Amino acid sequence: MRRIVIISDTQMPYEDNRAMRNVINFIGDYQPDAVVQIGDLVDYPEPSRWNAGTKSEFQTNVLRDSDYAKRKFLAPIREVYDGPVGVLEGNHDLRPRTYLAKNAPALADAKFFNLDQLLDFDGFGVELLPAYYDIAPGWVAVHGHETKGMSQIPGRTALSKALKAGKSLVMGHTHKLAVCPHSTGYDGRFKVTYGFEVGHLMDARKASYLKGGPANWQRGFGLLLAGRFDATPVPVPVDADGSFVVDGTRYGALVRSKTGRFTSKSATCKAA
Repeated sequence: MRRIVIISDTQMPYEDNRAMRNVINFIGDYQPDAVVQIGDLVDYPEPSRWNAGTKSEFQTNVLRDSDYAKRKFLAPIREVYDGPVGVLEGNHDLRPRTYLAKNAPALADAKFFNLDQLLDFDGFGVELLPAYYDIAPGWVAVHGHETKGMSQIPGRTALSKALKAGKSLVMGHTHKLAVCPHSTGYDGRFKVTYGFEVGHLMDARKASYLKGGPANWQRGFGLLLAGRFDATPVPVPVDADGSFVVDGTRYGALVRSKTGRFTSKSATCKAA
């Protein structure tokens, strides 16, 4: 059975540092068969409609944030894991090209602003994956921005897109964490289609454009356990301290002092 780790919406440089560090350490321990970052790896807040007409619109933050993502995400993963790594483009990953297409169309086709070039995918051995990527038997992966529509109920957006695609579907984009199944058939013969949303690894407090942060987001990531004919979705919630439990082991649990307050040291321990 293939074990696939699915990460979404890290929104670097607005990632949750503790959660990110713990997930990368987990990948090193778990050694999955593949790691897929399913979109919005980088936030690219400038240039965009959020800062149009301000001085930050003209800063070189695209290069700064690309270098940050290479140092803080791709390089650390490659230090602990040498297996397949794939990345889908999210709407935030596309911001530099979207901005150019609108404001400097003569430069919109410049390959330098493609995500795989900005983040040196070739150098890190990373594959740029297409939308509706066949990630497992009976399953496709998208970021989620490709078609319109978003439900406030976790899992429902993915299920709606899955039913349209005719396959179970895993996605990010909503920043929600849930598995939502739907059965069709009769007389005991049923087909189950799943919508799987894998949460986010963002620290919403870092992004000033959110103005106080969202109300219904869940930190987490996902696992797909893929067999020959189908796959089982496993959502992994990430706690407020950045730790999480997989297969009975808590990864990244913070050490508490005698008073119950968190200390700066981290550890891996068995879950209660």
